[in-house]
Amino acid sequence: MNPSTPSAEAVATSSAPGVQAHPPPPARRLNYLNHDTSVKSWFLTLDHKRIGVIWLGLMVMAFSTGGFFALILRTKLLHPGPYLISAQEYNRMFTLHGVVMVFFFLIPVIPGIFGNFLLPLMLGAKDVAFPKLNLMSVYLYVTGLSFALWGMIHGGADTGWTFYTPYSTTTPSEVTPILFGVFLSGLGSIVTGLNFIVTIHTMRAPGLNWMKLPLFTWSIYATSIIQVLATPVIGMVLLMVAFERTFGWGIFDPARGGDPILFQHLFWFYSHPAVYIMVLPSMAVVSEVVACYSRNRPYGYKVIAYSSLGIAFVGFLTWGHHMFVSGQSTFDAGVFGFLSMLVGIFSAAKIFSWVGTMYKGSVEFSTPLFYIFGFFFLFVFGGMTGVAIATLSLDIPWHGTYFIVAHFHFIMVGATLMAFLAGLHYWFPLMFGRTYSERWSLAAAIMALVGFVGTFFSQFLVGNEGMPRRYYEYAERFQSLNVASTMFAYLLAIGLMLALLVLLIALFTGEKVEHNPWGSAGFEWLAACPPIAENFEGQPVVAEESDPYAYKVDVEVPHGS
Repeated sequence: MNPSTPSAEAVATSSAPGVQAHPPPPARRLNYLNHDTSVKSWFLTLDHKRIGVIWLGLMVMAFSTGGFFALILRTKLLHPGPYLISAQEYNRMFTLHGVVMVFFFLIPVIPGIFGNFLLPLMLGAKDVAFPKLNLMSVYLYVTGLSFALWGMIHGGADTGWTFYTPYSTTTPSEVTPILFGVFLSGLGSIVTGLNFIVTIHTMRAPGLNWMKLPLFTWSIYATSIIQVLATPVIGMVLLMVAFERTFGWGIFDPARGGDPILFQHLFWFYSHPAVYIMVLPSMAVVSEVVACYSRNRPYGYKVIAYSSLGIAFVGFLTWGHHMFVSGQSTFDAGVFGFLSMLVGIFSAAKIFSWVGTMYKGSVEFSTPLFYIFGFFFLFVFGGMTGVAIATLSLDIPWHGTYFIVAHFHFIMVGATLMAFLAGLHYWFPLMFGRTYSERWSLAAAIMALVGFVGTFFSQFLVGNEGMPRRYYEYAERFQSLNVASTMFAYLLAIGLMLALLVLLIALFTGEKVEHNPWGSAGFEWLAACPPIAENFEGQPVVAEESDPYAYKVDVEVPHGS
């Protein structure tokens, strides 16, 4: 294939070399947004693209809720003593912030939105393998989020997002409905993972073998494996805590023969691979955006593809580095530390491949690529601190400090957020058929990145000086860095709100596009902008010479306004 796009009369029918489809009918088909505009059609839709848009709305709501909690926390921390909220409210606030951001935003955001919207388009399919299960996963998420919000309103939880026993089994706060909400969301994650795996195996267009798949697909496939294998463990352990609270069971109570350390093993067996449920889809976005704006085929396609599977596999063997202070043996700690560093090899291979893609290409600067540069900085810097805290001698003094908070925000939140925003801007014309203001979106991106780095780099410094995390009050010598962190947090919030505003305006007033404004060679861009309800007018056929990265570095790339 080449970067050119089909004509308006050949909607969703590729004219690119190597891809063939049945001729379109004379009349143009309505796109997925307007083929049925009733409210009922959206609530009962089985169209993967509409489900992706629904996920987008849910993710904006979840992120806004978690971000609101974060701003309240940062505002309180302007002062070292009591201020704005009570100590009990503070404990509940950081618990709810963590629960919403981890379980209801970071884990489902990229698979939910882009996995649903793009995967069938990239495979040349009309939908996912199980459309009804796909819709069910949305309702499981909404039901789970409703339980969690009910628990937040009626007392909240004060355990921290990790729900560590024995406190989570004895606290009088409303932990049980929040646990059940996270369980339902996890069930939806399992369903989504199964759906994606089956779709990739069985729904590929004729001629589309594994070595022709877009790299996005490889990362989503690896993510789905983790979702299917690891998520049942977190579901099981959270139900155990709920049962212990409700029926007085002693699974984690030493007085009854239970073991609270067992909870930590089960929780982190899921929750460390869950980091890669967030990061691997982020890497999926990076691979596509870098290739497009470098006008080049990925440097080391197989390296990027297989390293995704490597991260998924090794990620299951590293949970113990979260438990260096739990009393495990020095030998166990050494093994977990070594395996944790091994993941860095696969991640570094991806970084070198992406940099090589840009080095050997012809880079066109854009808002999506700026977000990718932000991803590179946060992921590499956060990854290096990850290697440091995988070292036993360094993790012990840092373990209970803000250094750890800054580390996992760089990796989990920052890298995922930057990739999500890159993907949203990159695929926005495909999803909605309009372009956005490049100038204003770039301004928002700069504000968001500067705000994020300033917020959490300050926390690296204050954590290295010894400020403990989760504390309501702190020593006055830490105040200046906390003030800096809070000010940058507000800058981050302003940048994100501006980015949202720019895209909302573009939905109604942005320049309309019908086909591929970036000149991308990706298979998904063979559809119209936005795609028709059935994606393609017939069954695409992928010939032997076709390639989702058939770029030439001398191709001029048209950009939006």
